[in-house]
Amino acid sequence: MTQICEAVYENGSFRLLAPVEPQLVEGQHVRLVLEEEAPKDILEMAMRVYDGLTEEQVETIEMIAFDRSNFFRNKAE
Repeated sequence: MTQICEAVYENGSFRLLAPVEPQLVEGQHVRLVLEEEAPKDILEMAMRVYDGLTEEQVETIEMIAFDRSNFFRNKAE
């Protein structure tokens, strides 16, 4: 049986956020697959990409990122 349970890692162990259904037997072995939760606000995270950079540094990064002049250039030339 497969079940997805949310948990919080605290003090070296996992604390379930909701009861497990059906109840597990004491000592029963299970396999945990850990998957980090995605950030709550992906836009907020994206806004911090340029934190600490000067306006000139941001402009340089964006100029390089948007420059497609060599995108289809033959590497053998």
